[in-house]
Amino acid sequence: MDPWLGPVSGEQEYEETFVIERKRPPTVTPYERWIEQEGIPVSHGHGLADVTEAPRGAWQRMGGSGAYIQLDGMEGITGLYVAEIPPGGALNPERHIYEEVICVLRGNGLTEVWQEGGSKQVFEWHEGSLFAPPLNAWHRLFNGRASEPAIFLALTNAPLIMDLYRRPDFVYECPFEFDDRYTGQDGFFAVGDNRYQTPWGGYRWETNFIPDVRDALIDASDTKAAGGRLTQFEISGNSLIGHISEWPAGRYHKAHYHGAGAVLLGLKSKGYVLMWPNSIGPRPYEAGRGDEVVRVDWGPSAIYCPPNGWFHQHFNTGAESARHLALRTGSNLHPLRFAIAAKRFENGTTTSIREGGTLVEYEDEDPAIRRMYEDALVREGVECRMPVFA
Repeated sequence: MDPWLGPVSGEQEYEETFVIERKRPPTVTPYERWIEQEGIPVSHGHGLADVTEAPRGAWQRMGGSGAYIQLDGMEGITGLYVAEIPPGGALNPERHIYEEVICVLRGNGLTEVWQEGGSKQVFEWHEGSLFAPPLNAWHRLFNGRASEPAIFLALTNAPLIMDLYRRPDFVYECPFEFDDRYTGQDGFFAVGDNRYQTPWGGYRWETNFIPDVRDALIDASDTKAAGGRLTQFEISGNSLIGHISEWPAGRYHKAHYHGAGAVLLGLKSKGYVLMWPNSIGPRPYEAGRGDEVVRVDWGPSAIYCPPNGWFHQHFNTGAESARHLALRTGSNLHPLRFAIAAKRFENGTTTSIREGGTLVEYEDEDPAIRRMYEDALVREGVECRMPVFA
């Protein structure tokens, strides 16, 4: 058995240690020093019940207000912030050599994008819209309402860039144009129509703009949840991408684990997520270590982030289908080796632990998990619709 990645194909050593746990030295990274110097609040934890309520402060560099969010599972792979554009106002123009994906949480407005000395492209957005400014292209966001602020959430890979270069002036003032990604071409921010099934059974959508992630079309995929739907999107030539998932009322996702940095945003319904280190094994309560399981409740605008190598399982306790947005590394068009290795192999998160993957099938999970969920549904008055196994 590989002590870092878990049992190899065919092994059944579920209760043994999958990952060696080590204490981290009390160091502060360049990225962590930088966000402290930005002078806005920083929220911490496994998740936030409503990211729009995160305490924000005046943000001189951006020209609005905002907060950085350091969830425990991001681990220097991704960065996260929430920003507010004042009524009738705009943020400052900026460009940067880290990737960024933006999801609008409140309000509407427009974005200008341009290369140095080039013409500006303009597109409109509203609540639920998702887009990614092209790498190191100038961009500026405007609030379309004179009476209410606009609020958006942005995931970046700024921690990797800041920790590597350690010079914010270089990160924000580098003149290099990534013309392999963006040259101001017409239609760049149109909704993409290139959708297809991948060789391993998932679905991929290449698009640089999603009008509304809350009602975007996604494809049937019950690998992770009975009756579920899931579509991965590739955006703006990034290695930083995401997926939208949905599953019915009265059901929950299968437990699985992967690398750090994936942030999930609740879009519809409500429920909770259970997270635990895979060193406990797939049956934490049966192993007598239920006190190490972390529970985070979620609803619309809630966020959470499973730590590296932690099993996590999403439960829907609402009366409607649940929908989540996941923002993460893991592009299949522009892959990162560490992201693939964290899943053991390319489709490891959809492969059973029996076969060397990181997914726990319903029949292999801790029996206490199903009992807890059924009790939660009784309290909510929702019928349990989970598959039955002998």
